[in-house]
Amino acid sequence: MTLLLYISFIKITWVDVADILLVSLIVYHLYKLLKGGVAVKVFIGILFLYTFYLLVKASGMELLRNILSQFMGVGVIAGIILFQQEIRKFLLLIGKSTTFRESLLPSLFSRNKSSGIPEMNLSPLLEAIKVLSQTKTGALIVLQKSSDLKFYADSGDFLDAEISKRLLLTIFHKNSPLHDGAVIISQHKIKAARCILPVSENDQIPAHLGLRHRAAVGLSEVTDAVVVVVSEETGNVSLVSQSEIFVTTNKTDIKSLLRKELYDVMEKTGPEANVLYTA
Repeated sequence: MTLLLYISFIKITWVDVADILLVSLIVYHLYKLLKGGVAVKVFIGILFLYTFYLLVKASGMELLRNILSQFMGVGVIAGIILFQQEIRKFLLLIGKSTTFRESLLPSLFSRNKSSGIPEMNLSPLLEAIKVLSQTKTGALIVLQKSSDLKFYADSGDFLDAEISKRLLLTIFHKNSPLHDGAVIISQHKIKAARCILPVSENDQIPAHLGLRHRAAVGLSEVTDAVVVVVSEETGNVSLVSQSEIFVTTNKTDIKSLLRKELYDVMEKTGPEANVLYTA
């Protein structure tokens, strides 16, 4: 093995350099996954303790190494207990965009938005969103891409109805028994209403955003779905995708954003929405 560097008791080869770079890449993406929560502080603490253990081991301090090794011995079990929610999120991240059309590594380290599904008629949806925004009627609409949303659809009431402006307005009417929850649109049909979505625990989300926005971000953290949120307080329309929140009140911009996020199609003018939050 080619020796690259020798410092006292440390011997560095090209394999060691590649090993360090790969570990750094993994740690960086783990940090991005945990960023914004309390777990990141625990993760940094464990990382610091493990680095200290490696230095003690390399320097030959046997007594201190034996003491620290006892902590390292139960580190895997402790990590599973401490990071059970984050581990679940990480596993969902691995599988959320991995299909037969995509390889595993691009789904982990890149943002691939191409869904490969035929475009649906957005007119009924856009007309409904316009009325909901004007009347300040709160709404939460999920549009499926490649991720399977059956688990979330099963939490609500099954509809399997054609998309129509009247049906969407009826569902989200404040006196409707279906208005509390999300509508899931899949394969150009309204699959279910009153669905329960996972709520994001990220404390970097702006405080003025309510539970609907947190639920939209929560779903976008574990799936590639696009979520439309209509604020009950302001009537503003937000589009949430890949943990990013875009806010606009312009119907043309909403259509452009939807086509861009759903089908990776950019309108000639381009969307003018403001990015309110990015994970």
